[in-house]
Amino acid sequence: MKRCDHNLKETILLAERMIKLADKGDGDREDTGCGILYGMLRDSGYKIKRMAEDEKVKHIAKGWWDKKTC
Repeated sequence: MKRCDHNLKETILLAERMIKLADKGDGDREDTGCGILYGMLRDSGYKIKRMAEDEKVKHIAKGWWDKKTC
């Protein structure tokens, strides 16, 4: 796997972790300040994931992406 593809894969995984943490944190929070924080974390996670997945599609189209690791 190319290093650039590996980094995209890691970025997608990180964004998914951000989303899961935001969901967990939002469920455990006790004040509105944390709600704002976890809302921002969740929104950022979704945006980052979407951008990385768009890049992945471009890499696939260029023939760079190792299809065995999709």
